[in-house]
Amino acid sequence: MTDLTLNDGRTIPAIGFGTYKVPAEDAARLSRDALDAGYRLIDTAAFYGNEAGVGEATAGTDAFVTTKLWRDDMGHDAALRAFDASAAKLPRIDLFLIHWPMPSHDRYVETWQALVRLREEGRVASIGVSNFSPDHLDRIVDATGVVPALNQIELHPTFQQRKARAAHERLGIVTQSWSPLGQGTLLTDPTIAAIAREASATPAQVILAWHLRAGLGVIPKASSRARIAENLAAQAVQLSPDQIAKLDAMDREDGRLGPDPDTL
Repeated sequence: MTDLTLNDGRTIPAIGFGTYKVPAEDAARLSRDALDAGYRLIDTAAFYGNEAGVGEATAGTDAFVTTKLWRDDMGHDAALRAFDASAAKLPRIDLFLIHWPMPSHDRYVETWQALVRLREEGRVASIGVSNFSPDHLDRIVDATGVVPALNQIELHPTFQQRKARAAHERLGIVTQSWSPLGQGTLLTDPTIAAIAREASATPAQVILAWHLRAGLGVIPKASSRARIAENLAAQAVQLSPDQIAKLDAMDREDGRLGPDPDTL
């Protein structure tokens, strides 16, 4: 399995199991299924309400665990309390992220300062952000001198986030894609279906292989053992330069499916 190197010297698996919208009662079972299939990264968040299940599944393993601070807990002291609440449910937190910058609240700088403190105190090894724009990134780096290890953003073939990825490359930040399959909307796309036939792969595998070949981290969700295994097998899918060019050409300015972080 391919790893990506973070700017703090640690590594993170390039493909992980995402648990967004995984019910709390299913989180332990599906996370165990993912670990049994060969995943080494499980991604959760306070907002998902399933940290306890992920914690149950990852206890006693060497799985890399990511969780996130919800937007209701922005602010220095609130962020520290939120970390404690997550840490009580998880045996280990390898990467702690600010889930949304919430610029309308204007508390993401002091929230980032709290995460820097957590890392300096040795309570978490790596810290990062999610849904931060280049302007948000520059502001927290200017304020603290600490660059996030990773930024988890909406990214898929029809919303490729080229400006954000260029900023990440400039700063040395790993890009990790959420909603990598375009919330399932791309699985029936004719271009992707044609490439899947050529590559003897499924449409989901083609999309995930495109992410991985671009050096992006990816955290697809799945609700069955078969789909969990299918997604992981995307690592073996080979795409030709022509196929990659066709996927690159799918980018659209109006391709965003989730909320715009600048308007929250």
